[in-house]
Amino acid sequence: MKLKTLLSILFLLLLLSLKAQENTTKNTVPKVGLVLSGGGAKGFAHIGVLKVIDSLGIKIDYVAGTSMGAIIGSLYATGYSGKQLERLFNATNFDELINDKFPRSSKPFYERENSEKYAISLPFDNFKISFPSGLSRGQNVYNLLYQLMLPVNDIQDFKDLPIPFFCMATNIETGASVVMDKGRLAEAVTASAALPSLFQPVSIGDTIYLDGGITNNFPVEELRAKGMDIIIGVDVQDALKDRKSLKSAPDILLQLNNFRTINAMKSKAPLTDIYIKPDITNFSVISFNDGKAIIDNGEAVARANMEQLMAVSSLQQKNDLKPDIKIIDSLSIKSINIGGKNKYTRSYLLGKLKFKNDANISYNEFKQGINNLIATNNFETFRYYLEPNENDSYNLKGEINQSEISTFLRLGIHYDGLYKSAILANLTKKKLLFNNDIASLDVILGDNSRYNFDYFIDKGFYLSIGLKSRFNQFNKNVNPRLVLDEASPLLVGLNKIDAELTDLTNQLYLQTIFRKDFALRAGLEHKRLKITSETLINSNQDDEFTFENTDYFSLFGNLVFDDYDNKYFPKKGLYFNGDFHLYFNASGLNKAFEQFSIAKADFGYAFSFTDKIALKTEATSGFKIGGQSTNSLDFGLGGYASNFINNFQSFYGYDYLSITGDSFIKAAFTLDYEIFKKHHILFATNYANVENRLFETGNFISTPDFTGYALGYSLETFLGPIEAKYTYSPETGEDYWFFNLGFWF
Repeated sequence: MKLKTLLSILFLLLLLSLKAQENTTKNTVPKVGLVLSGGGAKGFAHIGVLKVIDSLGIKIDYVAGTSMGAIIGSLYATGYSGKQLERLFNATNFDELINDKFPRSSKPFYERENSEKYAISLPFDNFKISFPSGLSRGQNVYNLLYQLMLPVNDIQDFKDLPIPFFCMATNIETGASVVMDKGRLAEAVTASAALPSLFQPVSIGDTIYLDGGITNNFPVEELRAKGMDIIIGVDVQDALKDRKSLKSAPDILLQLNNFRTINAMKSKAPLTDIYIKPDITNFSVISFNDGKAIIDNGEAVARANMEQLMAVSSLQQKNDLKPDIKIIDSLSIKSINIGGKNKYTRSYLLGKLKFKNDANISYNEFKQGINNLIATNNFETFRYYLEPNENDSYNLKGEINQSEISTFLRLGIHYDGLYKSAILANLTKKKLLFNNDIASLDVILGDNSRYNFDYFIDKGFYLSIGLKSRFNQFNKNVNPRLVLDEASPLLVGLNKIDAELTDLTNQLYLQTIFRKDFALRAGLEHKRLKITSETLINSNQDDEFTFENTDYFSLFGNLVFDDYDNKYFPKKGLYFNGDFHLYFNASGLNKAFEQFSIAKADFGYAFSFTDKIALKTEATSGFKIGGQSTNSLDFGLGGYASNFINNFQSFYGYDYLSITGDSFIKAAFTLDYEIFKKHHILFATNYANVENRLFETGNFISTPDFTGYALGYSLETFLGPIEAKYTYSPETGEDYWFFNLGFWF
């Protein structure tokens, strides 16, 4: 072992002596360069190598990298140690990072509905379906890099970084390999790592860039030209696969690219003085969940080259271990100046950011504001930067580029016990009449055809304007008290009636953002409600009895707060929905109409015991004020659904709309055990008191009159949740199965 070390030192000394003679300068401390190749998730091995380099006290004088090598190399050049990078990467959710998954709370309400209702969404401009240039816009990658690189935010020439650095990118128009060594570091690295088809191309100035690995995945020549005496190279590129491993189109495309890079390495590898090649054949470019194993592999192969690395260390003065960089967790924003190709108003942009000038916010709030903008899907990217002021505040500046795609075709499929089977086709058009508006039409075909139309002019913090029109219909056995007065003789001996309900509702409203996170809405509503049945026969009618056929007019107000992390399977977050309707007029069958109001509120809170077990608690209540002449808008409980209309509510253990009254109070608890990823075992219980004038009688605080339990299994799929729930009520001794397929709509 000692002999090998001595020989390595003698070899390096001889190498340095020759270089010194060539430069006719006296040899002192050698300049050591580090080149890191691209390789996607396999690039985590670079971190393992850096940990060993740090442990030996080796001083790196220049770093070069491509793609993932550029990401890790730039952070190392910023001042992060190998160990700190390991902690940072182990704590990163790469699924969210790469796929531009924004927190649900970042999305506007209509974008949440898009992601929670449609299985497929495709650009549809000029009546032609098109596809995006990449699966991800790379905004989350930029957000993370910018935060981590904030300590060197003001450095524009990368040779002035704590460790000089450059990376490689590819000019998409000319195919030229480009050295990125000036500008904004996070932007340059994002361009270097823009893997084709996964990430959209990155525009910097007038040039569009893609992954540097396309043209130069191992920039050792460029690094040598920086005057390096010794170069340590870490190569995490794929080897060629045999026919048995080439099972998919992506595998074949990757193999085609590997022909060039592997051939290039035949001449590049000998240009390094220490060539480190981790054995990571069992991992792929997308093995982000195997980060720890890949890092360990990189560390192991670096230790296998310990003699050569120690030889380099012995030629240098001992380099102290890097202290951890303190990651900035709060900001003071003095001013906001956003330019770029954007026609949206300043009030719209600030309304999405949810912070204004002279704002003191956490960095998480800052990132959420950025995500709020991008999550509207009205913009391609937001390349921002924070310009420091003397008083530790920042001016937020940047370029935001408006998306050229404004029309989308969206599709969905669904089945449940109330609406039965349905196929959904949606057409969404942005900038229909104004730059900040959106129009959306759902056409639902199936056992119960329906439609939903929404038009919204979004003005952020200022008053926004909305128009909604919705038509629903279904046929179901319901409690006759939902449509008949308590004194009606028709109730005698009648437990259920087969009712066909149709509901046409139109709303015109104003909306504003209240205290950043609340949406406050108020407006005017028209509702045409019709309920008929073939259970009862009217002597004047041949085939059905009409209980309700009335136009109702009301004023309404609605306050919503929703930061559940997942609509269907929340593990954390709060939900509140308060609604008040004043029905002031009616025309049609309800001749005895008396003015009345309906008030109701839903509250939910979800939290996790572990990363697999969560509890969702819910409390819901509602009551009628005023005239008692209208039953059809009273509360109806029973069944399981997520898109009930009017004042209907789910309740386990009972069939749809089998419990009725003009007031109610309900509590529900759902224990969610995610036994495998996206596979949920659910146990739920709910309790309620329901009757007319419940809060006047005081019975709302008594022992629950209605209870129910549910045990179910749910699977998250791209179509939406697939669910089966067995429910039981001890009061009736009856049980029901409820099935659901796909997103609710």
